[in-house]
Amino acid sequence: MKSEIETLQPEAVWRHFSAICKIPRPSGHLEKITQYILDFGKNLGLETVLDEAGNVLIRKPATPGMENRKPVVLQGHMDMVPQKNADKVHNFETDPITSYIDGEWVTANGTTLGADNGIGISSILAILESEALKHGPLEALFTYDEETGMYGALGLQPDLLQAEILLNTDSEQEGELYMSCAGGIDLTASFRYKDEPYIPENEIALKIIVSGLKGGHSGVDIHLGRANANKLLFRFLKHAVQEYDARLAWVSGGNLRNAIPREAEAVVTIPAEYKSDFLDEVADFEALYIHEYGLIEDDLTLTAEETGLPDFLIPEPIQDDLINAVVGCRNGVARMIPGVPEVVETSSNLAIVRSSEGSIEVLILIRSSSESMKQALVSSLESVFLLAGAKVETSGDYPGWEPNLNSPVLKVAKDVHKKVLGFDPEVKIMHAGLECGIIGAAYPNLDMISFGPTIKFPHSPDERVNIASVEHFWNFLTNLVENIPAR
Repeated sequence: MKSEIETLQPEAVWRHFSAICKIPRPSGHLEKITQYILDFGKNLGLETVLDEAGNVLIRKPATPGMENRKPVVLQGHMDMVPQKNADKVHNFETDPITSYIDGEWVTANGTTLGADNGIGISSILAILESEALKHGPLEALFTYDEETGMYGALGLQPDLLQAEILLNTDSEQEGELYMSCAGGIDLTASFRYKDEPYIPENEIALKIIVSGLKGGHSGVDIHLGRANANKLLFRFLKHAVQEYDARLAWVSGGNLRNAIPREAEAVVTIPAEYKSDFLDEVADFEALYIHEYGLIEDDLTLTAEETGLPDFLIPEPIQDDLINAVVGCRNGVARMIPGVPEVVETSSNLAIVRSSEGSIEVLILIRSSSESMKQALVSSLESVFLLAGAKVETSGDYPGWEPNLNSPVLKVAKDVHKKVLGFDPEVKIMHAGLECGIIGAAYPNLDMISFGPTIKFPHSPDERVNIASVEHFWNFLTNLVENIPAR
């Protein structure tokens, strides 16, 4: 019996998406989805390859009479971002995604949906199995672990692909064609220390919780001014230390490098006599945050509740250095593109702050379409944490995708878009990172564009995909594949 999702059009895309939702595929745990795609290609009798980086490549010969067309690779990533609401019981490594129709949208029940990039790879699977579609030589590239570091694209060997054109399906607004994207780099600041045994003296412990934020994609949504849970928490912690002699026992905020943190919490101890005033202060700060962010964050909460006394505290000098560094850490948009003021050039996302036994790590993702500005922001953030006594390391540096205003496939795509959908597409630059930049470094002659259906709030439990846009995306994609020019 078909699920309600499978009754939507185009049937083939939604059928595959429904199947993919049943397969756990959070970043780092792609064994099942990888095997599913391998079996899919082999069952169609198509050449199917698993490379050393975990990518799957499927080749489909041209239909008769189309052999002289430029070969095309259709590309999307297999993994999804695992985010859920705090009250949702869900194991992304074992449990299926529960998707449902909500008016004009498909969304999930308390978790990310995985339309990013599930709709894209579903459309590629539908093209591979289609017997009606006329096309030149096709390759389908399903990349590994895009969301946590683009590891599949980074591991792509320069002799694997035979295509001359790449169509990336990982954009998230219909009517837009992307010809460029930002690069990125991770910065990790770490503090090491010896836990300080806690000897209570007429004190209580309180858990402070920031929750209810929208979060979202740290590239796509960074310009929207959404609150960062880590920044709100540490802003209050600094006040708590200064006014109430608070001592920090542990902290945990955010959990993904490319998601704006939605929740953060910490346990502090304070003199018991301050409890009533402290709780009043929490309520005052919550009201202040709602005043500042209420038009953007309609469910924001800052709460505190008494909890068990800890066995250890973070040493006071480390505590103070950490708090000052996080409060001073730049977060959000650093600069718009000069001459293109509606597009973010450079940004940072204070993604994760977490303590464990004798260790604190702070993870920041920096993005920029300018290599020099990316490095300048890295240097600025590095300076803040070095002054605080932290060890600072960078990793996962990946290039941006330089625009090609003379791209032949972009010209064809604009013509096909106008003919099929009735209006001219917007040609844009994306601040989020796409695999195109990395793939283009390995294949510098590859002609590339990126596009996709409308997906709202990716990387958050509010993620949803517009139903009508999926059909528009499919019609455009299939017509573009059929109209690829000859060599």
